[in-house]
Amino acid sequence: MGGLFTPEVRRRRVFYIPGYDPIHPRRYRELYRKEGAAQAAISGYQIALAAKHAGGPFGWHATATIGGDTCEADFEVLVWSDIVGASMGQSIPATYLQLVRTAWAYSASGSLFRLMRLRKGPMIAALYPIFALLAELAVAVTLGLLVAWAAMVLVPDFALYHLLCLTVAALVATVILKRFRKADGKFYAYYLMHDYAHTAQLHGAYPPDLEARLVEFADSIANALQADWDEVLIVGHSSGAHLAVSILADLIRAGRVPEDGPALGLLTLGQVVPMVSFLPRAQRLRGDLAYLSTRDELAWVDVTAPGDGCAFALCDPVSVSGVAPEGKRWPLVLSAAFTKTLSPERWRELRWRFFRLHFQYLSAFDRPGDYDYFQITAGPLTLQTRYAGRNPSASRIEHAVNRYTDTA
Repeated sequence: MGGLFTPEVRRRRVFYIPGYDPIHPRRYRELYRKEGAAQAAISGYQIALAAKHAGGPFGWHATATIGGDTCEADFEVLVWSDIVGASMGQSIPATYLQLVRTAWAYSASGSLFRLMRLRKGPMIAALYPIFALLAELAVAVTLGLLVAWAAMVLVPDFALYHLLCLTVAALVATVILKRFRKADGKFYAYYLMHDYAHTAQLHGAYPPDLEARLVEFADSIANALQADWDEVLIVGHSSGAHLAVSILADLIRAGRVPEDGPALGLLTLGQVVPMVSFLPRAQRLRGDLAYLSTRDELAWVDVTAPGDGCAFALCDPVSVSGVAPEGKRWPLVLSAAFTKTLSPERWRELRWRFFRLHFQYLSAFDRPGDYDYFQITAGPLTLQTRYAGRNPSASRIEHAVNRYTDTA
């Protein structure tokens, strides 16, 4: 690459926005360390991690030598795992109440039926926790009632004893439900339910605690745009993608992106934007999508893959949300094409590991194409230069589907 392009980036600042994840951001540092080393070995370059140089909240420092060019990148992570953890700290009855409220929010608004017209994968993922939790409840209640029935058969005419049996049945059902919840690391029913409930609780509006965290993170990005970096790159993964859109829209509206500052890039990965933008009170996000799609201040690349059942693969988030304005430029919608960029052996290994595939964008590919997360975040080219002249994926979905198109 060093022989093909003049290196533009020696120093890069990367701001990473994770999705709905209760685990401390150090997991992303370790993922970057492990997968970056694997990709470097496959693709023939060097990459090493060290402590973050720029100070501030959690992050890390990467140094990469690619094609003879060396680039240094300082990473900072938006920490909102505490907000996620608090939203997941619901009792079992409260979780089932969330189920009812969330299902009503999507179905009564008509959003659920319109989302079904896009990709099947994320809708299966959305419906899965509802059916899984109801199945768990049915199993628990059935076994509890069987215990009560068996006990009542032994003493058929003792009313007080029957009441005691029903109490025991309730206790049995409660114990079974607690065991299901304890095993949720295998089933992900509670995790996904809390995720969708967090999105739907205000019908698409951002909760105040998250909005405040976005403001703080925007200040960090604004400071970086005033400093001596060659590129400032914002990366949003999963539900972090629409948070990144809103942060950057706010910064540009406020005049906090200097004309003579660093190159500005937005990389959205595995986005689930329609799950939010299709809700009635998501005017803020819809306005941000429309605004950002026309701006000259940045380059915006959206990468998904049909093999990722948790993302709205190749759905242009602006267009399908029904807010594409005249003069729309962004995003450039690209496919990570898992079936091509992963070897047949690796694809067979990962194909049914849905949550692992949702993180493949942050991982190594054994048959990499023009998408390489580590070259994008620690390589010598800006995001705009890397994809200059690149055509969007031909199979992208651009027709408007959303019922709600009003904007803030």
